[in-house]
Amino acid sequence: MEELKFYEDKMNKTLDVLLSDYGTIRAGRANPYVLDKIKVDYYGTPTPLQQVGNVSVPEARMIVIQPWEKSLLKPIEKAILTSELGINPTNDGNCIRLVFPEMTEERRKEVSKDVKKKGDNAKVALRNIRRDANEAFKKAEKAGEISEDDLTEMTEKMQKLTDKMAEKVDKAVEEKTKEIMTV
Repeated sequence: MEELKFYEDKMNKTLDVLLSDYGTIRAGRANPYVLDKIKVDYYGTPTPLQQVGNVSVPEARMIVIQPWEKSLLKPIEKAILTSELGINPTNDGNCIRLVFPEMTEERRKEVSKDVKKKGDNAKVALRNIRRDANEAFKKAEKAGEISEDDLTEMTEKMQKLTDKMAEKVDKAVEEKTKEIMTV
């Protein structure tokens, strides 16, 4: 049954990737996780933004980045401008402010579609993992490593696991869509 554990771990990783992707999608409210994928040129080394300064959320729609070295203000500003964040940073010489505008209804619907698409892609990945598992089980049965009954049992367990993970994906899509559509 350790074979099932291997595929369960792969499915959990797929879900984790989806959830971390959802963390980087901005929903009108300031969320420091939207900065997770932004790298700053720190003396020639691409460094995660959180490692070059203090990131705080003083208001519902504002993120403040206080760099540990003033010389990093320009590189941080440049990294944010070149990212897919779509927000112009305000540099006051001490810190950088990111003000998140209210999302329009049209933009909310657009982002919701993207959330659903990411969810669908995660479900496809889950089904691919299930297919790989079932193929591995059939090979083991042909090689005489497991019985036909074991094959049936493992295939059924794999299907139940896939269904359970697909439900988790659906729940994550639903929660993120609700968060985005809430004004």
